[in-house]
Amino acid sequence: MSVLLQPLPPNLSLPRRKTRAPPAHNGITTTTPRKSTLCVVAAANTRAKNEDDYHSTLRSLNSKGRYPRKSLGQHYMLNSSINEQLVGVADVKEGDLVLEIGPGTGSLTNVLVNAGATVLAIEKDPHMAALVTERFESTNRVKVLQEDFTTCHIHSHLISLVGCQKSLDGESQYAKVVSNLPFNITTDVVKLLLPMGDIFSDVVLLLQEETASRFVDSSLRTSEYRPISVFINFYSDPEYNFKVPRSNFFPQPNVDAAVVTFRLKQTADYPPVSSTKSFFSMVNSAFNGKRKMLRRSLQHFCTSLEIEAALENVGLPATSRPEELTLDDFVKLHNLISKT
Repeated sequence: MSVLLQPLPPNLSLPRRKTRAPPAHNGITTTTPRKSTLCVVAAANTRAKNEDDYHSTLRSLNSKGRYPRKSLGQHYMLNSSINEQLVGVADVKEGDLVLEIGPGTGSLTNVLVNAGATVLAIEKDPHMAALVTERFESTNRVKVLQEDFTTCHIHSHLISLVGCQKSLDGESQYAKVVSNLPFNITTDVVKLLLPMGDIFSDVVLLLQEETASRFVDSSLRTSEYRPISVFINFYSDPEYNFKVPRSNFFPQPNVDAAVVTFRLKQTADYPPVSSTKSFFSMVNSAFNGKRKMLRRSLQHFCTSLEIEAALENVGLPATSRPEELTLDDFVKLHNLISKT
């Protein structure tokens, strides 16, 4: 189709971190999931060294009669060095277990395998799942699960894979997530992954740059300070890594991208709240009336006078609004309100 016959984008010089190179963007889907199909790719431990670029991406897509679908947020990486840098940021080593969401044509998967990782790739698009399965049929380091990540039972799939992983022993060695996400499902995926500190140590994602900046910057009194800001810092320590210009993708999106690392906290390191469900219910309620004072927006938790007293106990004005509270402030406020 003519949509594939676009000119080769210019090569870009991107910032480097460590000795490796940057990220890839692949397509994953958010439509109604089909029946889960686990495609196990097994054979000799050979590693393909071929790099992915514009032409190889087109050949891969054409081999399945496919083209990027806007409705699925599919944009494919054309610069292998970005994939290398992404894997470098994740510090992927020999024997690591890595979850990749939306492998697309397998460009990032290829770099992960070359780094020595065993990859569990979850791909919603059955055509892309078949393509990645075929591409890595000569290695036993890749398992492809055709399923919607937002509805799959990731714990059970990883436990199944870990059972064959000698490196994951009783000493709590954790898996990693390294993925290039469709921008339209970023928040859903982040909300699912960050509370999984029991199985993942790091979550390294390629996101829309504006979203990446918002996730990392938790500055108060800004329009970007939202419940997701509190959520992210409750469950992780986020770090902005590097920017990826839009010209590195096919088709080219309307925005640039960036890579963010979320270092997940374990349960013992979470802020001390009596109930995480109750805590986030309070935070969401507070931001539902962002311009309202908390003594009004939280009245269904307790009376205005009790909220004012709790705020003063925390060291905040009785007229405080949600964008004026840090994560620690919200934790202290919740613990006082939940006891009233």
